[in-house]
Amino acid sequence: MDLDTNILLGFIVLVVVGASLLAYPYMGLVNVGGGTSNGVTISQFKEVPRFQNYDELKTAFDEADYAYRGGVMEDMVFGVPMAMTTGVQKSISNEIGSSDFSTTNIQVEGVDEADIVKTDGKYIYNFSDRKLVITDAYPIEGSKIVSETELEGVRPTEMFVLGDKLLVFGNAYFEYNKAKKISGDGISVEEMRLPGYYSSNSVAVRLYDISDRENPVLEKELDFEGNYLTSRMIGNNAYFVVNSYPNYRDCLEGEECIIPMMIENGVEKRVATATEIGYINPMPVRSFVTLGSINLDSGETEKETIAGDAQNVFASQNNIYLASTAWLPRKTFIPEGTVVKDVERAIIGDKETTVISKFGLVDGQVGYLGQGVVSGHVLNQFSMDEFEGNFRIATTLGWNGSNNLYILNENMETIGELEDLAPGESIYSARFMGPKAYIVTFKKVDPLFVIDVSTPTNPTVLGKLKIPGYSDYLHPIDEDHLIGIGKDSIESTYGDFAWYQGIKMAIFDVSDVENPIELHKIIIGDRGTDSYALHDHKAFLYNKEKELLVIPITLAEISQDVKDNPNTERWGPDYGEYVFQGAFVFNVNLENGFVERGRITHVTKEDELKRGYYFDDVCSVKRALYIGDVLYTLSNNMLKANNLESLVELKEFVFGA
Repeated sequence: MDLDTNILLGFIVLVVVGASLLAYPYMGLVNVGGGTSNGVTISQFKEVPRFQNYDELKTAFDEADYAYRGGVMEDMVFGVPMAMTTGVQKSISNEIGSSDFSTTNIQVEGVDEADIVKTDGKYIYNFSDRKLVITDAYPIEGSKIVSETELEGVRPTEMFVLGDKLLVFGNAYFEYNKAKKISGDGISVEEMRLPGYYSSNSVAVRLYDISDRENPVLEKELDFEGNYLTSRMIGNNAYFVVNSYPNYRDCLEGEECIIPMMIENGVEKRVATATEIGYINPMPVRSFVTLGSINLDSGETEKETIAGDAQNVFASQNNIYLASTAWLPRKTFIPEGTVVKDVERAIIGDKETTVISKFGLVDGQVGYLGQGVVSGHVLNQFSMDEFEGNFRIATTLGWNGSNNLYILNENMETIGELEDLAPGESIYSARFMGPKAYIVTFKKVDPLFVIDVSTPTNPTVLGKLKIPGYSDYLHPIDEDHLIGIGKDSIESTYGDFAWYQGIKMAIFDVSDVENPIELHKIIIGDRGTDSYALHDHKAFLYNKEKELLVIPITLAEISQDVKDNPNTERWGPDYGEYVFQGAFVFNVNLENGFVERGRITHVTKEDELKRGYYFDDVCSVKRALYIGDVLYTLSNNMLKANNLESLVELKEFVFGA
C-alpha cells in the first residue's frame, strides 16, 4: 500500500471516529461533550490529519523540499470549513495594594501578554540576570526588596502573575540521557561515539507559588526542546507557542529521534508520538509547533503538536492564530469552500504566501478550527485582528512590493480584500480598531491609510495622510485619535529612499476619515536615537486619564558644529553622539500635544565616566510602571521610584546588593 493511500485511509478513519479522538493528543483529560468560552465550544474543534507512523513522519521531513512543493501530501484533501492598555490582573487577597496601578500594554482586552515586569498594585515582579526579584513597593514608605530567587539553569525572558501564582518563561540548556543501544558484547554503541547526554536549546516553563513573597516555591517544571515564540493568558490559563526543529543527529535505529524532547517535573519523554502529531496542508513540513497551555491555579497542562511552522501569533479571547510565510507552488492544497479568487491566487505559483492556522481556546484546551491562505507576509501581531467573528490581516508582498488587507470569515475563507496599497513600499505598522483599520507604509514618506472595514466583503480606503518619517507602533487614544511612534526621515539625494533620523512621535486626528491630519508631533534627538518602544509595544506606558506617556530612549545628538556643516556625502547624514539613556516622561493631550516633563536615568556619574560609545545594557531603562503616585523605572540592575507628579527621586532598589 503506497504512502498516499495510507494517508487517505487514515483521514477516512479520522472522519468516522470524529470527536472521540479529540482527547488523544492532549496531556490532560478533555471533556469532549462540554466546555464553552465566549461562544467557542469543544464540539467545534476539528481533528487534524495525523501521521500513521514514525516512518511517514520522517519521510515528510526527509523530503521536506519535495513535500513543500506538493510531494508526499499533495493529493491529501480534506475540508476545513479595541483594546487600550488594560491588562488582566488578579488582586492579591492577603495584602492591601493600590487599586491605581499600570498593567502591561496589550493588544486585546482580556488577553494578557507576558513581560519582563509585572505588578499587582502592591508588589513588583521582575528579573535581574537569572533571578526573580520581588519588591514590596506599596506603600513607598517601608518599601523594600523581599526576595531574590535564583532561577536555576534558566535565563528568564517573560512572566505572568495571577494572584499568588507566577509563571516564568525562559531559555535553558536542555540535557537528557539518550537511550543507549547495547551491542552483543555488552558495550554501548552510543557510548563508543557519544557522551551519555545530549543537549540543545529549550524553552523552560516554571510555575511558582508566591503566596509567601519572601519564599517563592517552585510547583511545576516543564522543558520543551526548541524556541519560545510567544504566550497569552486568558483567565487563569496561559497559552504558549514553541517552535522546534527536527534533530537528525545520531539517531539510533528504532528511536523516534527527530521528534523533540520535553521534560515534565523531571520525567523525560517525546513531546508527542508520531501518531499524535498532526499536519495541516499547505503549511510546510519543516519544523514542529507545540501549542501548549498551563492553568496557573491547578498546574494542569494541555498541548497540541503539529508538523508546521509559526512566525507570528494573534490571540483573541476565543481563538489563537498561527501565521507562517511560505512560497507555495502552482499545484497546492486548496481548502474546501475556498472562493474562486483564492484558488486563482494560490495557483499562480511560487508566490509569497501567509498560511494562517486557527485554533480555538476553551478553558485551557486547544483545538483546530480551520486554515486560510493570503498573499504576502505579516509584519507582527498588530497586523492581525479578530472582529465580529472575522479575522483581518494586513500583509506586504515581497520587499517593497505591494500591500494588502484581507478579511476571512469564521471558516477562514477570504470574503473581502483590498490589494495593491502603496506599491513599492512596505508596511511599517498597523492597527485595527473595530470598524476601522490604520496602516502605515514607508519608503521615503509615511502614508497613513484610513480604511473602512465595517463591511467585511468590501474593505475600502477612506483617506490617507503623507508626511515625512514613519510609525513603528500605533496606539489608540480614542476612536478619532492615534499616537504614532517611529522615526523621522530625510529623503536621500542619491537614490529612491530616505535616511532615518531621530525618534518621531505624532498624534493623528482621523475624525475626518477622508482627510486625516497630523495634529501634533515631536522629534527627539538625531540620527542614532532609539527606543525599546519602537520594537516592543510593552515598553510603551500610556494612560489617557493621567495624560501620561513614558518611553525609554537612548538619545543621540549631533553638535552645533556638525549642524552648521552637515555631511552631504553619499553615506548620509551624521550620526549623533550618545548623550543619555533613560525614561522620557511626557504630558500628552489633544490640546497641547507632547510636553516633556522630565527624564529619569539609571546611569550614574561613575557609569558615565567609564562608558565608551554605547551605554551599558545593565543600566538601560527598559520599562516604566506606576503604583498610586509613584512612577517606577526598571533596568537590569535597578528599580527606581520617583514621584509621579514632580519626578523627584524617592528610592532606589539595587538588585543583588
